[in-house]
Amino acid sequence: MKIEGAVVLVTGANRGLGLAFVRALIAGGAAKIYAGARNPGSIALPGVVPLKLDVTRDDDVAAAARAARDVTLVINNAGIAKFGGYLGANAMDDARDHLEVNYFGPLRIARAFAPILAANGGGALMNVLSVASWINNPLLATYGASKSAAWALTNGLRTELAAQGTQVLGVHAGFIDTDLARDVAAPKSAPEDIVRSALEALERGDSQALTDEVSRQVHQGLSADPPVYLQYR
Repeated sequence: MKIEGAVVLVTGANRGLGLAFVRALIAGGAAKIYAGARNPGSIALPGVVPLKLDVTRDDDVAAAARAARDVTLVINNAGIAKFGGYLGANAMDDARDHLEVNYFGPLRIARAFAPILAANGGGALMNVLSVASWINNPLLATYGASKSAAWALTNGLRTELAAQGTQVLGVHAGFIDTDLARDVAAPKSAPEDIVRSALEALERGDSQALTDEVSRQVHQGLSADPPVYLQYR
């Protein structure tokens, strides 16, 4: 999948990693960029098409699909992260919120845009995941569960969409220096670096992008003895 000439939808495009994707796509020569956000008025970059898009709302997703029927690349970037373990006071509500945005959101988008990608030659679907897809602790417990679900979704969609020629790419990273992780006292990658690595993997035709050293180490540790998910605290 080539960026130059692509027609792209980016969800959660108004800030953080989504904004970094939009800027990189502009620099890479994308023909058109639909920038999805709950408040389209927050889209400030010239040359993009703002879309009102709350990925938790079926009507928003359906309207976006009607408006963007020329899309060849979908980037499922919109996400939330709340801190806390499974036994915390807000764990049930947090789990529902995480799943609604981080799992059901990409699922809604994929269901709405898969026929559009097929009609436009196959194209590509990119899901922004996390090393929390593989490891879990009380810092981001319910967030991690939602990203594990999104990883399973990504792997299933890759198989299901192969027949229509759609490339499905799962993007993994550790903490990224955006508002989402502003309160985390840990090393963070620049969003521009994550985006560059993800788009390079897309153009190579990859199915998985390990975009920083943390994701590469954790991925390697999945086959360690004991595996990393039993060592992680």
